[in-house]
Amino acid sequence: MSLLRSAVAAEEAPPLSTEYAPADEDLIGERVALNLQRLRSKRYLSLDALARLSGVSRAMLAQIESGRSVPSIKVLCKIAKGLKVSVAAFLETRAFEGVELLPARDSKRLVSPGGHFVSRALFPFDRSRQTEFYEIRLSPLGEESSQGHAAGVQENLVVTQGVLEISVNEERYLLSPGDSILFYADQPHRYRNPADSEAVAYLVISHPEQLD
Repeated sequence: MSLLRSAVAAEEAPPLSTEYAPADEDLIGERVALNLQRLRSKRYLSLDALARLSGVSRAMLAQIESGRSVPSIKVLCKIAKGLKVSVAAFLETRAFEGVELLPARDSKRLVSPGGHFVSRALFPFDRSRQTEFYEIRLSPLGEESSQGHAAGVQENLVVTQGVLEISVNEERYLLSPGDSILFYADQPHRYRNPADSEAVAYLVISHPEQLD
């Protein structure tokens, strides 16, 4: 958001670095304009109504929404407060207002061929991300192996039910409920349930760069 700056002198923030290419600023301006229009329309607010709620003039709102001005952070914060959304909502490439409910029935599930390993995504699959969050269920005596992910990928797992054996490059770690483990997953690793009851764990996968 450090690229944001106002093109309206009356409410302009202190000048920021000019090292950014005009194309970058144009892209941000277009994104803010589209999101502002979407958020305002969704709430059935006129420009005048939003001006009253935010304290930002109607003229400035019109310029921002038409893409003729890129607002300063201060101005964007006022608009966000008026719309009751996060400032980040104006920079999203997809519709997202800072809160999204993910019903269990709509979760994306990945199931191994034998059905012994099930992972349920606890994050929206249709949005750029740098972390992934999963619920993992492993049937009694079941196992799942991976040859490794991309360089720099980390996995952070916590067991909530049963026991789970994690092998990282043949080094084995046995986890009970409440135990957690963090490791680089760009090397061979395996999950194994050595017990006769289902194991449940939660897994966060962190990527060094954002995924599209």
